[in-house]
Amino acid sequence: MFKNTLTLRQRILKFIYPLFVLYKKIRRENTKLETKGTIIPPISFYGLSVILNDGSLFSFENLRGRKILIVNTASNCGYTNQYEDLQELYDMQKEKLLVLAFPSNDFKEQENGTDKEIAQFCQRNFGVSFPFVKKSVVIKRPGQNKVFQWLTHKEHNGWNEQQPNWNFSKYLVNEKGFLTHYFGPAMSPLDPEVITAIDR
Repeated sequence: MFKNTLTLRQRILKFIYPLFVLYKKIRRENTKLETKGTIIPPISFYGLSVILNDGSLFSFENLRGRKILIVNTASNCGYTNQYEDLQELYDMQKEKLLVLAFPSNDFKEQENGTDKEIAQFCQRNFGVSFPFVKKSVVIKRPGQNKVFQWLTHKEHNGWNEQQPNWNFSKYLVNEKGFLTHYFGPAMSPLDPEVITAIDR
């Protein structure tokens, strides 16, 4: 059992999360992009690697044959409650899907913690067990994480230029290492469209 350590701000955000998502859906702010047909990336996804938040190197070569949902995350965002949805999705699809979180402070400084603090916050408050990468830059600017360079430049992934437009943007890479979908922050990881894309 994990101990809840939410701040007052985080408690308020958690309380209003369902209303926030409903509002965004009504305003049609639940963007979804997907490939039409098979697009082979010019640069292999499996040539990438990251440093996890515990300092260990994680090679994407080990992900062949498995789908990956890559999400840029933050602890003080209106969408932070999606950690619960991401964990539920991970538990449901663990045999064929890896959820990989990329904490970032790119949007309104909503991720100020250290890597250790972020990991503790997510485990204590949401029971998160999927891996976290070291906090990094995910938007298109100097120092952008190499994985997000691949996800947001068509010269790398073959078709997509969409960078995260807020925390909890989601990118789905299939079991062959091809980027197939982008889901905007307002789309829950448990949205039927996300589940359908994973199950294909």
